[in-house]
Amino acid sequence: MIKVLIIGNSFGADVSRYLNGISRAGRSEIRVVNLNIGGCSLYRHYRNMLSEETVYRYEINGIDTGLEVSLKKALLMDEWNYVVFQQCSPQSGSPEKYQPYLSALNEYVRRLCPPAEIVMHMTWSFAEGCGRFRLTPFETHDQLYEALVKTYREAAKEIKADLLLPSGIAMHKLYLAIGDETYRDGFHCGLGVTRYMLGCLFFMALTGKTIDGNRFDDFDVEVSEERRLLAQQIAKETLLEEGWTLKE
Repeated sequence: MIKVLIIGNSFGADVSRYLNGISRAGRSEIRVVNLNIGGCSLYRHYRNMLSEETVYRYEINGIDTGLEVSLKKALLMDEWNYVVFQQCSPQSGSPEKYQPYLSALNEYVRRLCPPAEIVMHMTWSFAEGCGRFRLTPFETHDQLYEALVKTYREAAKEIKADLLLPSGIAMHKLYLAIGDETYRDGFHCGLGVTRYMLGCLFFMALTGKTIDGNRFDDFDVEVSEERRLLAQQIAKETLLEEGWTLKE
């Protein structure tokens, strides 16, 4: 079993919703925990690290358990294979919002969970016209997209992350393909095809297996076969372009 801890927010909930089901359909098992505080930034995670407050909703395989934990307790609750960092979406394209918090968190996790691989999870831009842009220095989808790709790449290098998961790039491709259907509110993932696409991307990145032939279909909303195949194609294409090697 692959065990993943996302030090996250609602975007962590989006990417983890279908991941366990996809992995089981792919003859693997990924157990994913998301530590959820809505809109949580790296700065706030850093403050929570210092305070050891019990403030995170503990979500397992996309389901809220009702438990609340501290960051330290979550890190010590299991033997994690991967620990995932991500920035809150409005700050994702602003490099000055990452440090020194990311480096401090990275050092803390490496000390408490030495076997775990460190993952940077590239979050994504918003739909054109989304009110969320008022929280950023950017005005358009492309402006934020270009800035966050550059910023996440630099942040991953700075902390010597083991992996950089290119969800933001895959989301951009999906947005170009299906437009506003990508989102449910302009910035969170759509509950069907979009969450599925990101689950496929995580599955392939963490297992090295291709998504081809994976028949997972336990969606929260209807997803057509055409959309399911599009999601698989975009997730796979993105990873291959970013240098992943996938086996059948």
